[in-house]
Amino acid sequence: MQPFEPQPPDQAGRQTDPYAPQGGWVSAQDAPAASSYGQQYTSGSHPAAPPAVYPAPYGSYPGVPVPPPAPPQRQPRGLSPFGMPARHSWEIPMLVVVVVLTVFAYLIALLLLATGNFDQYVLAFAAAPLLLWFGRGINYAGQRVNGVRMSPTQFPEGYQMVVDAAARFGMAKVPDAYVVLGNGQINAFASGHGFRRYVVVYSDLFEIGGAAREPDALAFIIGHEVGHIAAGHASYWRQLGMFLVPFLPIVGNSLIRAQEYTADNHGYCNRHTGASAAMGTLAAGKYMNRLIGFDEMADRAAVEKGFFVWMVNALSSHPVLTWRMWALRDRSRHGKLFLRPAPPAGAGVPAGYASSYGQVPASPPKSVL
Repeated sequence: MQPFEPQPPDQAGRQTDPYAPQGGWVSAQDAPAASSYGQQYTSGSHPAAPPAVYPAPYGSYPGVPVPPPAPPQRQPRGLSPFGMPARHSWEIPMLVVVVVLTVFAYLIALLLLATGNFDQYVLAFAAAPLLLWFGRGINYAGQRVNGVRMSPTQFPEGYQMVVDAAARFGMAKVPDAYVVLGNGQINAFASGHGFRRYVVVYSDLFEIGGAAREPDALAFIIGHEVGHIAAGHASYWRQLGMFLVPFLPIVGNSLIRAQEYTADNHGYCNRHTGASAAMGTLAAGKYMNRLIGFDEMADRAAVEKGFFVWMVNALSSHPVLTWRMWALRDRSRHGKLFLRPAPPAGAGVPAGYASSYGQVPASPPKSVL
């Protein structure tokens, strides 16, 4: 099997990517209950634009603006819950820098190999296409034989969230989704092999019986992971071009952080009412997230400063949690990648958000006990 697995050509003779966004409107409600990997979405008939306010079909705040299940593909991308989610403004520039450096490293490795001057690193770069293909295949096979595959009968709530997120982002196929043993860890990730894509969710995000303790938070997290796939982050060729990332501690991590912000935009677009509960879960776990004051923690992004704060963020593969929460709260701009957030002049926090200092920590959205 080759790293790039050809798919049947379309009518124009071009190879098709089943995860590429499809034109027209796509409705999550149109997906049959027994959907599985390879399901094809079809266009539906929907209003030209969403009304300003919906009676909330999910979430705990009646009357809050709720995005439509699937927006039109040609609608401008942005940071609001309406329309399609935006890619972080730094993602493509950082990707170009990393790809250029990686290609340069490949050329040096081939040159050293041709002249007989090589070590394990040179060999690793020379064999990068095969190593990456093999590693992705092993990882995917591991989920297939050890993970519990989500379906209408196994973890049906999480499964439906995956189906809805794929429809929300206009994806042609629903990714596979697996639940694996978490051993107390809260985590999820997305990857792929060939043209196949999948999402893995740790079991500790579910309760006894397979239900979600925080449905909105889980929908945000699943939207985040499906967003990685929709944004192309799980592509073999993209990851091959990013092979040098582990050797670029600040530049490489900055690209990964930009991708995480992009995925957060997808999670927010998929279920914006779950953003605060999801971040509270990452901060203190699923049993303590109701004790987290989202605004109070987000406020600290602008006041926690210093060289070591900058270093912690710069060396991290994910934005530090306070910056990430600030970005999810202030949807007027992209999340900060290098410098800490700064409130508008004359304001302590973004316009429209009252500071929570000195107040009792506010609870995130509802908890399903």
